[in-house]
Amino acid sequence: MRAPYDVGLDETRKARGAFYTPLAIAEFLANWAIRSSTDSVLEPSCGEAAFLTSAVNRLKELGADPDDEQLVGVDIHTESLANAGAILFAAGVRASLTVSDFFAFQTDRKFAAVVGNPPYVRYQNFTGAGRALAQEAALRQGVRIPGLSNSWAPFVVHAASFVAPDGRLALVLPAELLSVNYAAPVRRYLMQRFAQVRLVLFEERVFPGVMEEVVLLLAEGQGPTDHCDLLQSKNLSTLTHVGGQKWTPAAAEDKWLTGLLPPDAAETYGAVIKDTNFSTLLDWGETNLGMVTGNNRYFTMTAARARELRLRANELLKICPPGSRHLRGLGFADKAWADMLAEGAQGYLFAPSAASPSDAALAYIKAGEATKVHETYKCRNREPWWRVPRVAIPDAFLTCMNHDTPRIVTNRAGVAFLNSVHGVTFAEEHRELAMDLLPMAALNTVTLLGAELVGRAYGGGLLKVEPKEGDRLPVPSRALVESAEQKLRALRPQLAKGLRQGRLLDVVAEVDRVLRPHLKLARTDLDKLSDARSALFNRRVARAQASR
Repeated sequence: MRAPYDVGLDETRKARGAFYTPLAIAEFLANWAIRSSTDSVLEPSCGEAAFLTSAVNRLKELGADPDDEQLVGVDIHTESLANAGAILFAAGVRASLTVSDFFAFQTDRKFAAVVGNPPYVRYQNFTGAGRALAQEAALRQGVRIPGLSNSWAPFVVHAASFVAPDGRLALVLPAELLSVNYAAPVRRYLMQRFAQVRLVLFEERVFPGVMEEVVLLLAEGQGPTDHCDLLQSKNLSTLTHVGGQKWTPAAAEDKWLTGLLPPDAAETYGAVIKDTNFSTLLDWGETNLGMVTGNNRYFTMTAARARELRLRANELLKICPPGSRHLRGLGFADKAWADMLAEGAQGYLFAPSAASPSDAALAYIKAGEATKVHETYKCRNREPWWRVPRVAIPDAFLTCMNHDTPRIVTNRAGVAFLNSVHGVTFAEEHRELAMDLLPMAALNTVTLLGAELVGRAYGGGLLKVEPKEGDRLPVPSRALVESAEQKLRALRPQLAKGLRQGRLLDVVAEVDRVLRPHLKLARTDLDKLSDARSALFNRRVARAQASR
């Protein structure tokens, strides 16, 4: 993910995932990767040679007179590569520059230093022959990259294939490396391939105009290794004075976010979630995506709009209104839905019968075609275009984009839902207990910390939780909920009031007080977990504020 020196991003560069790297980062990585005046350097996807330029400076500091034998660059974009050659020529050096898709680039050479910033192309645009070429390149190293990965994942593997056995790999990567599921094979590969893997993480955002968080990967030597070194830097000004800690994941492919915890908190957290008093949300039921309309403005409507269109009652489906701000309590009941509808919320989905829509529905369909709604991606790929595919009505909702923490909210209204939230369908044997008590029991410190670890930071500092991540959310086990059942039921009015008033942490403290005796967890240990969660939360929020 190349980031700009200024915030004015060229649209052509953005389209191919090319955002230029701040000089401080390019210099830091080049200085770390290059140790000798004789080191050879490869910059894959080199753009306008930000890293090769820093490499030249580093090599000259070491007494070298670098030439095109030492300096190699590859880029798919001819104009950028021409600019790179001119920049290097102006610096008094030549480099071997090749116009090629990096995934098609092959050479028998191994390099002492491979440095760079992969293009960041999301999986929706990373398709066809380009994706196939990337997957083949990774597979040659024994790494199978999932089909829904972004472009940087196979890039890391392919770049590593050019590193000499005692060489160094230094890359700017999205922080997705730490957390997303599709990066699991990349995490495993890095620890198998290299003897030492370091990651530099930033407390603040460091790429102007880019919302995506980044990490710096520093990998060297011939592996494997069983641990990573996680280094923390506040921002670019403190990059040369980073400190960190050694961290050993339970499995190399596991998310690496746990490594951000203080060692004693990580040990306590690991012990708690392995205890029988905790399980995962998947042990209670299954988390699923909501309905995808393709155009919420068209398909969702208020009661007034439905009356205006003269639609039949059976052509409207009751839904939880789009968004999740109203899902901050313990349950979503009929009255809450009716109150929101009275206030003008979009509580209905246009859902006429595919076989016999009314004249009013046909008129609305015709109006949608007049405004090209039927040509949007989702609509044009279903038949008929105006029939939104249904999903099962869930027992509870799980909020997926959160400022504070995900909420499990019982669906007492029995309404359908869109993909602005997730749905949870509890196993039959757990349904009654789960709907009554799990939304309360899940408001505890362990679950809040677990949410920061299974989810991932998103633009604006939000915590995003996908369905599979929701499945892994640590929540109290059935045995623990049953043990605390009486006290939880007695607390319901107090907790509901606290949530209405926005006093989440007070609610969590009350739930902790009820659960802690059953967990056999010392107050000091619980405080460690609470502090760890606060640190991750504050880090997430601080990065969002710094990007504004």
